[in-house]
Amino acid sequence: MISVVWNNLAGLGLVSVAGALGIAILLVILIVSIMSRPRVFCEYLKTMTGIELKPSAVRRRFNQRGRGGVRDLLIDLLIQEDLADPDRIVTPDSKPDLSVFDKDH
Repeated sequence: MISVVWNNLAGLGLVSVAGALGIAILLVILIVSIMSRPRVFCEYLKTMTGIELKPSAVRRRFNQRGRGGVRDLLIDLLIQEDLADPDRIVTPDSKPDLSVFDKDH
């Protein structure tokens, strides 16, 4: 059996085998990157906003409602985070936040 496979591979040539191996490696990388999107999204969300979310929740929401569902989940979480801190609530009567112009950053 092994000799039959080896004879077939030898007939294809080294370039064909290397090309097939390269395509297989790229396919594995593509599958891994697609499977890790929820994890990367959660890490990015924690880094940028401090909101912790489990990748399984993102995956579940995406499977249920698609991209729009994940977007709605993100907006809801951002609103909840903003409302949790009463100092961050901005109304038309609020004084402007000038802290971004401080040179002490």
